[in-house]
Amino acid sequence: MDILQIIVLAIVQGFTEFLPVSSSAHLILVPAFTQWTDQGQAFDVALHIGSLMAVVAYFRTDLKNMIIAWFSSLQSRRQTPDSRLAWAVIFATIPAGLVGLIFKDYIELNLRGAEVIATTTIIFGLLLWFADWMGKRNRDEHAMTWKDVLIIGCAQAIALIPGTSRSGITMTAALMMGLTRSAAARFSFLLSVPIILLSGGLKTIDLIRSSTPVDWNALLAGTVLSALSAYLCIHLFFKLLEKVGMLPFVVYRLFLGLFIFAGIYLWGMDFSVAA
Repeated sequence: MDILQIIVLAIVQGFTEFLPVSSSAHLILVPAFTQWTDQGQAFDVALHIGSLMAVVAYFRTDLKNMIIAWFSSLQSRRQTPDSRLAWAVIFATIPAGLVGLIFKDYIELNLRGAEVIATTTIIFGLLLWFADWMGKRNRDEHAMTWKDVLIIGCAQAIALIPGTSRSGITMTAALMMGLTRSAAARFSFLLSVPIILLSGGLKTIDLIRSSTPVDWNALLAGTVLSALSAYLCIHLFFKLLEKVGMLPFVVYRLFLGLFIFAGIYLWGMDFSVAA
């Protein structure tokens, strides 16, 4: 990998991991336009570590309070808003974890085509718009019921289908449950911590089992750039969210999905390697 490929892929991953726009849709476009060779499993792990570092750094105070409150709840059997939020993150992670373990190979073999990614990018973009339009937006993440947590957790499991966008579908579900835009985003980002740990762990196991040589300089650069761009993305997203809402991201998803379809059927672009 040359330095340009490292920079572009790290920044694309860092920004699209947390915006409701589908990172997988973007990561099929980059190789299709540049004709770069596949970056490999090790670099994917590095980018995910960078994204994890960003969200942990941004929510460091919240995560610290949640962890302390969670351990305290185990001892005292009393719940606080922070301990309930910690339990909510744990329970909402279970559906995606189970679906990922059971259907990981099937998804990899059957649902990574460019047509699937373009279709889900458009459909779940429209669903995000509907949720933002119809949602009452009158509760924060501490006011969620266990029914809300279950629905958001099941929605996150759907995000295993490429093009759906994990952050997009969890925000959609949270908005449908009546959370404010900021609360929906905060809970979505907090949910990313265990799910990135799980997915990164599975990829690390695959990497250990393989005999592929590792370029440690590329991994370090990718991790740092992914972390910096993801942190900036989260910061800017919260700054703009209440002002602009979800509509700009919905419009962007529609154009992106249509662009991929145009690339397939009009311009004959080859997305097979990337997808």
